[in-house]
Amino acid sequence: MAEEAPKRKINFTKIAMFGLGPVLLLGIGVGAGAFLFMPTQTPIEQVEELIEKKLKQAGQLPSADGLDEENLEPQKVSKETPVNETFVTSYYTFADNFTTNLNKSKQFLQVSVGVSTQYDETVIENVEKHQMALRSEVLGVIGTYSVDDIDGKIGRDNLANSIKDAINVKLLDLEGFGGVEGVHFTSFVLQ
Repeated sequence: MAEEAPKRKINFTKIAMFGLGPVLLLGIGVGAGAFLFMPTQTPIEQVEELIEKKLKQAGQLPSADGLDEENLEPQKVSKETPVNETFVTSYYTFADNFTTNLNKSKQFLQVSVGVSTQYDETVIENVEKHQMALRSEVLGVIGTYSVDDIDGKIGRDNLANSIKDAINVKLLDLEGFGGVEGVHFTSFVLQ
């Protein structure tokens, strides 16, 4: 009979060394390269670090290494609310606009006027009750002002103070007490 060829034994050790060895070496090389050359910070952290470095170089941040971020942020301090007795302000707006010619001018002024007080409701009731007489007083005061007199905020404030004084004088005559503390323009048209 013919002799059989001897069976070759598979040597797993050689296969492991020559087959898996290069794969293992390649994996170790990639891992070491990633560890050495890949950044450990996110892009946002890298940008923040660069900004902080530039600010320190420019002298806009303290350069002491012992400071941590908590010490750089301002501390919250609460203030006590002052306890003051406050008064309620009441307002009254005249129903119609006031329109009159200005002093020595062909121009006229149209305003809407409101008044305010911190006294009780009696003052507002008196203003409402004597609305017709007070309208006459307001128109009379506006007619004494010229275009130059009411120019700008100061001129309008002066007009408001004059109207307030005239209203208080009239209320004092009619009711024995004025009490109007402020005059406010809700519209102001000069034509």
